[in-house]
Amino acid sequence: MTDPVAKLPSELDQLPDRDPEETAEWAASLDAVTQAAGPHRAAYLMRRSLQHAEGAGLALPKLLETDYVNSIPTAAEPAFDGDLEMESKITAWNRWNAAAMVTRGARYGVGGHIATFASAAWLYETGFNHFFRGKEGGGTSRSSAAENGGGSGDQLYIQGHASPGIYARAFLDGRLSERQLDHFRQESGGEGLPSYPHPRRLPWLWEFPTVSMGLGPLSAIYQARFNRYLTNRSIKDTSDSHVWAFLGDGEMDEPESTAALALAAREQLDNLTFVINCNLQRLDGPVRANFRVVQELEAQFRGAGWNVVKTLWGNAWDELFQLDTTGALLRRLREVPDAQFQTYSTRDVAYIREHFFGAEPALVELAKLLSDAKIAECFYTSRGGHEARKVYAAYKAAVEHKGAPTVILAQTVKGYTLGKGFESKNANHQMKKLSIDEFKGMRELLGLPIPDSAFEDGLVPYGHPGADSPEVRYLQERRAALGGPAPARRMHASAPLPQPEERAFKALYKGSGKQEMATTMAFVRLVKDLMRDKETGRRWVPIVPDEARTFGMESLFPSAGIYSPLGQTYEPVDRDQLMYYKEAKDGQILNEGITEAGAMADFIAAATSYATHGETMIPFYIFYSMFGWQRTGDQMWQLADQLGKGFIVGATAGRTTLTGEGLQHADGHSHLIAATNPASLNYDPAFAYEVAVIVKDGLRRMYGGAVPGEDSDVFYYLTVYNEPKPQPAMPEGVEEGIVKGLYRFKEGTPASADAPRLQLLASGTAIHWALEAQELLAADWGVTADVWSATSWGELRRDALAADEALLRGELRVPYVTQALSGAPGPVLAVSDWMRQVPDQISQWVEQDWSSLGTDGFGLSDTREAARRHFGVDARSIAVAALAQLAKRGEVPASAVKEARERYGL
Repeated sequence: MTDPVAKLPSELDQLPDRDPEETAEWAASLDAVTQAAGPHRAAYLMRRSLQHAEGAGLALPKLLETDYVNSIPTAAEPAFDGDLEMESKITAWNRWNAAAMVTRGARYGVGGHIATFASAAWLYETGFNHFFRGKEGGGTSRSSAAENGGGSGDQLYIQGHASPGIYARAFLDGRLSERQLDHFRQESGGEGLPSYPHPRRLPWLWEFPTVSMGLGPLSAIYQARFNRYLTNRSIKDTSDSHVWAFLGDGEMDEPESTAALALAAREQLDNLTFVINCNLQRLDGPVRANFRVVQELEAQFRGAGWNVVKTLWGNAWDELFQLDTTGALLRRLREVPDAQFQTYSTRDVAYIREHFFGAEPALVELAKLLSDAKIAECFYTSRGGHEARKVYAAYKAAVEHKGAPTVILAQTVKGYTLGKGFESKNANHQMKKLSIDEFKGMRELLGLPIPDSAFEDGLVPYGHPGADSPEVRYLQERRAALGGPAPARRMHASAPLPQPEERAFKALYKGSGKQEMATTMAFVRLVKDLMRDKETGRRWVPIVPDEARTFGMESLFPSAGIYSPLGQTYEPVDRDQLMYYKEAKDGQILNEGITEAGAMADFIAAATSYATHGETMIPFYIFYSMFGWQRTGDQMWQLADQLGKGFIVGATAGRTTLTGEGLQHADGHSHLIAATNPASLNYDPAFAYEVAVIVKDGLRRMYGGAVPGEDSDVFYYLTVYNEPKPQPAMPEGVEEGIVKGLYRFKEGTPASADAPRLQLLASGTAIHWALEAQELLAADWGVTADVWSATSWGELRRDALAADEALLRGELRVPYVTQALSGAPGPVLAVSDWMRQVPDQISQWVEQDWSSLGTDGFGLSDTREAARRHFGVDARSIAVAALAQLAKRGEVPASAVKEARERYGL
């Protein structure tokens, strides 16, 4: 017989075989089994051998796929720690009220989703009854809750479309009223419930916004990682906290859903569990119509290093597997695509006998042993995700597994218990209500004591067994044992952080003298000094996506250390240098590699630690400004919705300061995108002292304690530049203007009493072009220009909008920008390294004639000077634009504009 080992080249050909004869004997044995008992028996023996080898500690690569069966056999399930009958009643009430809430809301056309929770009810209920820790427990293993800021509990990332089920449970628990349920998706009256998990809208209940699909799983990974970060840095022991992310199988198509799987495995985040509801349906139809999504996900997660637990079949399938002595059933399950299996759930038993069991003779014979009732039970309802004992076994296996995160692939039927009109139908995601007859059928199926008289007004009633019923007492006792209600968000205000000592800011107030310094470097120097503060220094969380050296942050490496749960297991190549690459288990810097999405997820975890863990942290995330809002803008909204605080820093900002990098690095629009986010305070400082004032005010506002009328649930976006310039000392009395967004930096000196005059408003690096233009206008044309530093076009607009809103209430309030420029002579010309729409945000509140210059269009690779001439924002272009404005007003002759263009080569 030909040696099968030699048939195909493989990596084994490179390895020495010390006993080829023994190898051939093993191969021959495998051939003999294949011939005598078939390939499936041979494959079974090989897999058993691999399983035995793994148990014996032999280092062998694992299989990426296993058979389409449960990972935990029924015989190996642990004892169920609870009253299953009582939990079934609780789950029935919650199923009913979730469907009732959405159906009642359909009267007002507000919509809602029914089918998702119907399929996942036991996935949630089992967790709430047995596993999910609340914040009222200790939450620490080495210190008391009181000493450690209270318990952290578990972090629950609830699938957005399942929110009605969570509301239904809170109603049963007494945390929500009927009136609140009746205001689902009707929030304007103040009593309503948001459609999905939204911490900003219902801050006592929801911790994490998850309905922007893909962001939940990504954030869950980095939250679990940040929990370890807090523990390893001795900020708070979170070793008793577990992160649970509930996801849909369709959601796993989002690139963010799987972007950080390797990180979770690499850092051995066994404090993390994904629960993927595999109902085989996404919003429009099958997730993998012609394939098997469970097997695909298993291979993906196993390949990334995760522990995989498949919970696919209910107990009814045990009989089928025991009768499958030939392996025919397993083969058939491996080959049937998801869309076909979905079809089986909606067809009669005769169809299943013909199209499933009729595939090969062995299955035909097996089906003869099965009653129609048994086939119906297996194919219509019996899924692992619908049976509490199987879900319990999976969860217990997940929390007890060490050394790797776990994913549970739980198979369910979408729309389960809602009747044949819903179950497994492609359109069930868009179906928003059940008829009265469908509710009555659901009532009978769930065994709920709701009389027909309750439907007499044509409206489905809510159901509740009573506040002192056995069901409610059981529910509340289980939650009390687990540390209080869940989900729940910490609402009491964190103690204000002490403000840093003034000397850290004074270094930038005094300027740099003749030395040139970029504002990027000014910010880094400031934060480096703030990280030395004895009170708050350890609470800073520097985050950077593999560009720390670009931003001049390498000096932080040896002093603060780069976080790694393994520490540094190697000798760094630059160990003999002053600023060597130092990793440490208690490192402070999160250097994420090339992933802005991962760095932003880090930021969100740190920015909301004050609520999640009762530990206030001060994150700053620094990145190429082009790759922040443009690339991860959805996460910026997630941050806002989660009430996060911190500093987001767009470095190498603007469209003309990093021109050698070319078009893709040229940011002229991030401030425009940032302006759309209500929680983002956006600043474009020109000088180092402005950076210091803004950061100081941000620390006060976000962390210094609530001030009446001022929202502290905000974050700051600063743009800083890589262009070295001499940094002036801070003038007297400009702090208020810096924070509000505008102050006069340098007043022009009139050549005569009747000299033409105008106002130049500039932000960021553009102020240097405006100052040069001020000199050109005075020297060449006798025109006086006042130069203003516009530190925040966005804050000026926000203040003006607030003034407009006050006017509607009958309150007269003049916008700050109008006040600041009141009486300033001449027209206003605004200039920045951004698109003209950025300064144009405030034009309607400026009483003077308005015009602007900006960097609209695509960027290009060239020198800074050439790029600025290209966009028409350099000093000479500003001078010509200023003369044109004055010529329109008749204050300079029109010929001066033509003469200036020729003189300056425009």
